[in-house]
Amino acid sequence: MAVQRIVTNIATEDIQRASSFYGDILGMEVAMDQGWIQTYVGSGQARVQISFASEGGSGTELPDLSIEVDNLDEVYEKICAADISVVYGPADEPWGVRRFYVKDPFGRLVNILTHMDAG
Repeated sequence: MAVQRIVTNIATEDIQRASSFYGDILGMEVAMDQGWIQTYVGSGQARVQISFASEGGSGTELPDLSIEVDNLDEVYEKICAADISVVYGPADEPWGVRRFYVKDPFGRLVNILTHMDAG
């Protein structure tokens, strides 16, 4: 038996609000739209992960989601252009990531990051 994937489900009455943040800013595509549920996918391949933590690191609040991107500066520029407030960062962390926090349209704290050795 092996876990194939883990899916995050975020409750909302208006799933269309996901489009500008997860679609336009993060570049994710709609893989499934049943009207009552809409699933966005990225283009990368990664191993299944689930994390458990007591804080977000560097004394920050624990984010609801962590999204790794290949170009943090580009995403940061899109966030700023969309007038979305950055809650933390951008910061180079001692464990080798560069990241910032924002709230998504549903109020979830999102950690957007890249590994510094990857770029």
